[in-house]
Formats: sequence, C-alpha cells, structure tokens
Amino acid sequence: MLPRRFSHRTLSSALEWLHLRLSSSDALLLMSLLGLLSGAITGGVILAFRWMIEGGQGLLLPGTGEDFGSLAAHWRLLLPIAGGLVIGLVLTWVGDTGRSTGVAYVMERLHYYQGRLPFRNAVVQFFGAAASIITGHSVGREGPGIHLGAASGSLLGQQLGLPNNALRTLVACGVAAAIAASFNTPLAGVVFAMEVVMMEYTLAAFLPVMLAAVTATVLTQIVYGSSPAFMVPPLNLESLWELPYLLLLGLLIGALAAAFIQSLSWFHTRGTRWPLWVRTTLAGALVGMLALVVPQIMGVGYDTVTSVLMGELGLVLLLAIVAAKLLASTAAIGLGIPGGLIGPTVVIGAAAGGALGHVAQMLTPELASPPALYAMIGLGAMMGATLRAPLAALTAMLELTYNPNIIFPGMLTIAAASLCASEIFGKDSVFLHQLQLRGTRMRYSAVLQSLSRLGIARVMDRSIAVAPRIASREELLELLSPDPRWLLIREPPSGEPQAILAVGDLLQFLELHPAADEVDLMGIPARRLQPAPIELQASLREALDALEQSDAEALYVSHEPAPGFQRYYGIVLRQDVENQHY
Repeated sequence: MLPRRFSHRTLSSALEWLHLRLSSSDALLLMSLLGLLSGAITGGVILAFRWMIEGGQGLLLPGTGEDFGSLAAHWRLLLPIAGGLVIGLVLTWVGDTGRSTGVAYVMERLHYYQGRLPFRNAVVQFFGAAASIITGHSVGREGPGIHLGAASGSLLGQQLGLPNNALRTLVACGVAAAIAASFNTPLAGVVFAMEVVMMEYTLAAFLPVMLAAVTATVLTQIVYGSSPAFMVPPLNLESLWELPYLLLLGLLIGALAAAFIQSLSWFHTRGTRWPLWVRTTLAGALVGMLALVVPQIMGVGYDTVTSVLMGELGLVLLLAIVAAKLLASTAAIGLGIPGGLIGPTVVIGAAAGGALGHVAQMLTPELASPPALYAMIGLGAMMGATLRAPLAALTAMLELTYNPNIIFPGMLTIAAASLCASEIFGKDSVFLHQLQLRGTRMRYSAVLQSLSRLGIARVMDRSIAVAPRIASREELLELLSPDPRWLLIREPPSGEPQAILAVGDLLQFLELHPAADEVDLMGIPARRLQPAPIELQASLREALDALEQSDAEALYVSHEPAPGFQRYYGIVLRQDVENQHY
C-alpha cells in the first residue's frame, strides 16, 4: 500500500505543479508540449471522421469519391430525405443540450464557458455530420472537424484538470489542427484559429497552436499524402488591366456572401415553428429536388471544386451550382442539419469565380487570365467575406496553390468582398450571426481577453491558514507558526468560509490581550473581508466576473480533489485582479 500511496501523492503533486505553472501566460514549453499532444489527438479524430464518411459513401455510391451524379434520379431525391428524417429523429431523442454543434457553438463555449466543451455534443457532431454528408446533404466537413478538434483539446485539458486559461489555448490548438488536417493547410489553420475563434494574436497561444497544426498535418500526410485538398493548375495574373474586373468580382462575391447569411437567417427563423424532425426532412427534400437538376451540390463538394479549377464545367452549369448550392446549404444548416458551412462557401465562391472567369474570357480573351485563377480567387473571397476571416482565406489560397502570385490579386478581391458584405450589406461574420440567432451576443474587450489568458493562481496569495471562528490562544499560535498573512475563518470548522482576516490584526489583539485564552475571530476589532469562492481552474476574467456579481471584497481559491475534501490554496483581492489590466 505504501508505494501506491506514494505514487498517488507524487502524481497529485505533479498535476498541481502543472496546474499552477500553466496559470501563467509564459508557460510556453508546457503549453507547446500540450499543443503537440492536442494536435496528435485531433489528427486521429479527423482521420476517423474522414474514414467514416468515405466508408459510408463507398457503400452507397456506385462511383469513386463524391460521385452522387452517378446515382439514379430517384435515389438523389430519396437519399437526403431519408437522411434528414433519421437525423432529425435522433437529434430529437438527444435533446436540446446535446445537439448544439458547429463553429458558432465552439465560439460560445470558448467565450462564455471557459472553453469547456462537453463530450456528448462532440459525439453528436461526429456521427450526425458524418450521416449528413454520407446521405448527400449540402454541408461541409470543416465545421464539424473544427468542433471535433476543439472538443479534443478541451477534453484533454479537462481530463488533466488544467486551468481555464490553458483550456482556451488547447481549444485553439484543436481548431487549427482540424483545419490543417481537413485542407492540408497548417498555416491557414493557425490563422483561422487565432483570427476567427480566439479573436486575438498572442505569442503564448501562437506557438502551441502552430505545433498542433503541424502535428495534425503530419498525420494527415502519412495517410493521404502531401497533395492539397484540390487539384490546382498553374495560375498567373495575365494583365494589370484585369484589376478592375477583379474588384468587380470581389463586390459580386461580397453580395453573394451577404445573400448566404441572409438566406441562412431566413431558414432558421422560419424553421423554428416546426418540430426538428420535420425541419431536417424538409431540408433533405429541398436538397434532393435541387440535386435532380444539379447533382454537383450534394455532399462536401470538393470534387466539384476540382472540376471548376480544371475548367471542366461550363458557364450555365457554374451559375446553376452557385444558386442551387447557396439555397441547399443554407436550408440544410438553417433547418438543423448538423453540418459545416465552410465547405459550401468554398464551392459557391469557386463556382462564382469560375463563371466570371468565363465571362472575362468571352469579353477580352487576349487580356483575361484562365477561369481557374478567378475560381481560386472567388473561393478565397467568399470564404473571407462570409467568415470575416480575410487573412485565413488568403493564407488558404496561398497554401492550396503553392503560388505566391495569387497573393496580389487575392488581397484586392478579398478586401473588396469583405467590405461589400460588411459595409454595404451590414453583415457580420456568419458565425456571429448564428450566435445572434440563438440569442447570444459576443462581448469582445481587450481587457477581458487579456484576463482570460491568465489563471487565478498567477495572482493569488498562498500565505493563508484556515481557522475556526472560536479558537484557543494555543491553537491560534500554532496556526500562525508558518507565518501566514491571512486567516480564512470558517464557522463551523467544516462549513464554508465566513470571512478573511488579516493576521496582523489578530497579532495586535493577542498582544493587547495577553490574558485572552479563547478568541472569537468574528468578534475582535479587525477589518474582515467578505469572501466569495472561486475554483482553482478559473481565469482572471472569471475572478473579475465573480467580484462584480457579488459583494465580495476578496476571493478564496479552492479545489475539491476528492469528494468531501476541500483544499484551500490562497486568496485574491480585488486590486490583485484590477492591477492585471495594465
């Protein structure tokens, strides 16, 4: 038994040291190692997710890849309807709390729940999104992948009992790893995680997130090779005279992005009046009817993007894909199908850009670049304008093409599209829009962001002792022998702390009253601080919220390592938190 107790104590001490160390914002080495581990776990989860989708499609589709067009017309209609019905019934059985999924949900959990993502929702996302894509719904796999990656990082941190500021970084690690594993674009994954999810760039988070993205990319390349997600021909801007046309392309893509967000809102608002299984079945019926005419809209659509880039689709078909994909994707997501919206924006943007490239070829064949260039730029512009992630979109374009020549025209078009969507049509990020539809508004503040990066253990004063309200002189002198600065008073001794007393006031009382054999710590003349509890895992942002929501003058930091056993680590004064603002 002795070695077992020793092992348990050693492990407990190691975890406590890790916990306290990670409360600081400068624990780069430890966070980097955790980032590597998070990237490896996320990479494995994303590979399993892709295998499930590919295996299911291999059983249902007669061709290879996403060849929904080879299905008979009646199967293109019935498959998404059946999938929508089954998905709706299962999600109804799961209940409201378990079926929240997607990038918007990750952002909500990160900013309002300290990055704590439940395991149950991740399971729903894994199987629900896989079923949606297998049955041909017009949704993407990147959004579900981001949820799964974020949950992988969060659950790793929760299992290790890490502080909440470290959980936030592990969520970002999982997001970056998921994007990197989906597109084979590690840098775009890092930028997306910082630009869209974290909404900040910090060195403390940047390095672990980079390592997570690299690790997931390595795992993906071992299995699928180093080729990017799409086949991309060589791309070059033929003439500077094309810049006005690229500006027009950006404006049109910005209008498409606004239409995408507006259509998503319309379906979400109209669908709330029906039961969930009815909504998802209707979404399947709409996808199926559109797929009778344009089967290219079914599934993730990466094969369609490759066909666009290789110039295999004509102008009329490209325009049909834009319209049908926008309608089918916003209906599916707005009516409750658990899929992603990044993939659809990629397909819509590529098809719209390809169509405008064909028009340019017809108008000025001697000056216009190949339609593939316009398709790739349209892809990035639609992603940047819809997600409000211009830098992530530009980085993705660069990594997908391995061609720096895409940067110059890409920057112009992405900027025009983003400004058009936000300033002309007044549309924010589609993820923020989804949160608003759920009744959640994101609070962004540089001060709150900085406080979220730090754990409570960074500022707490660990020089404390726990004392009962009434104690003998000898008991008090024994408690004061380690020379603490604060006493945490509990009444009765097993109850919750009632006050925090400065040891200096107690020593002054004992010196002035040498004959006092028994002391009532709540009765002696002294300044006693009103306390409120806070968990050891908490961040300084949570500490500020706890102080603002109560009349407390100080917080006592505690943790329950075992049922019925409460351990007190220190106290935090209001000024300790406020001093971190500067």
